[in-house]
Amino acid sequence: MRTLNCNNQPLLSGFTLSFCLYGAVAFAQASEPNNSINPWDDAALPVHTDAALLEGELDKTTLLKLLDQGEALFNAAFTTQDGVGRPMATQAIIPTKRKRAAREEFSRTAGLDASACSSCHNQPAIGGAGDFVANVFVSEGFQLADFDTTDPQFSNERNTNHLFGAGLVELLAREMSTELAKLRQTGLALARSTGETTTVDLVTKGVNFGKLDIHPDGVVSTKRLEGIDTDLIIKPFSQKGVITSLRQFSVNALNHHHGMQANERFGPRWTGTDDFDEDQVTNEISDADVSALVLWQATLQPPTVETDLPASWTAAAARGSKKFDEIGCNACHQRTLPLDSLVFADPGPMDAAGTLRTGENGATNNTVYDLALLDWASRLEKDAQGRWLVPLFGDLKRHVIADNKVDHLGNELLSQRFVERNVFMTSELWGIGSTAPYGHRGDLTTLVDIISAHGGDARDSRDVYVKLNETEKSDITAFLKTLVIKP
Repeated sequence: MRTLNCNNQPLLSGFTLSFCLYGAVAFAQASEPNNSINPWDDAALPVHTDAALLEGELDKTTLLKLLDQGEALFNAAFTTQDGVGRPMATQAIIPTKRKRAAREEFSRTAGLDASACSSCHNQPAIGGAGDFVANVFVSEGFQLADFDTTDPQFSNERNTNHLFGAGLVELLAREMSTELAKLRQTGLALARSTGETTTVDLVTKGVNFGKLDIHPDGVVSTKRLEGIDTDLIIKPFSQKGVITSLRQFSVNALNHHHGMQANERFGPRWTGTDDFDEDQVTNEISDADVSALVLWQATLQPPTVETDLPASWTAAAARGSKKFDEIGCNACHQRTLPLDSLVFADPGPMDAAGTLRTGENGATNNTVYDLALLDWASRLEKDAQGRWLVPLFGDLKRHVIADNKVDHLGNELLSQRFVERNVFMTSELWGIGSTAPYGHRGDLTTLVDIISAHGGDARDSRDVYVKLNETEKSDITAFLKTLVIKP
């Protein structure tokens, strides 16, 4: 199933009718049996994922079976028979009713804007990034259920990020958030026992998130935090760093882009109805379906370094790698972060309300799988403490990325989740050689352009870069273009 691409060719631009004709059948075979399914039926999701497969710790056989299901869901071109559309619901992440049904349900701005997840995540392969044409328009959707303009006063325009290595990123965020919470607890205990204000340095895995000033009465001042919310939970997904997990990302995207509403947020648990969007289709996306989608994304292999190159490129990349560090790019784009465990639990422990969390929903759909079971895990290096080194070239921290002189990346007019307009999560550079264009809007076509557009916290390194000679700039480009996705 995982090689079931259009005419057995890599999917580079969405997916075509060849998958539509047999993708649903393959999914049905990997799910609950249903002898009434016809290969010509229009439903892309003829049956839901078997929840029984998702209970407890998965062995490799079950893990691979669920990978097929998750990939089929990611590729599925959902139809009205599945529940596509949200005639009386908005794109908002909190279930929000419309006052009236949209005149045209498909819209490139407010959505619906895609039939399948793979319509946008497809470069250089399924699960990858997207070209400018796949940009999404991000609005919280409370006041503006519909808007038919790309004017930045109404929404923020974002390019599609790739998902390769996403499970490792989420695991890093969980471990770092846990350590930050422990530092806060230690500071609280110390302030109480000494009767004096305690300052806590919030450093985890070598990344500094500022300081907490904790008073003996338990009051915690968060004024000196850097690049993180006051709850100290790292949210590693989206370009603003506001999405906690792949599960939250998936539930949001299913509703926004497809009008496919997950039961865990839009069903009776939260809304008191099984047809919140009033499209006459119930149980559109089950908890188990979301779990299968998460599993497929979490197990995508991380990007790698291309080594099969001409000698001249290899030499230039080696020089560029050294220069990358010399000018300070690695201050934010840290080459590796250490990870203690490859065991992934879903639902996770830190999600916001509206997304299932560990232990919720009874005993079902609390799934654990070890990424070490996957072949690609053996390629990860380890440090002296035995921790896996995740080569993401990032720090999972938000930074100011524009200023009054270098302001291209500060062109958004709307804040998102209380994150300032010119503040963005450090982009992980692994895979950058396979995922042009660049910038959060996808409007920069070369690596020279995107590096030169860095302002704010990155301004000093950027200024050094623009003064380099052309050979030195070319060497850095040669190095970055070795960071590729090879599915």
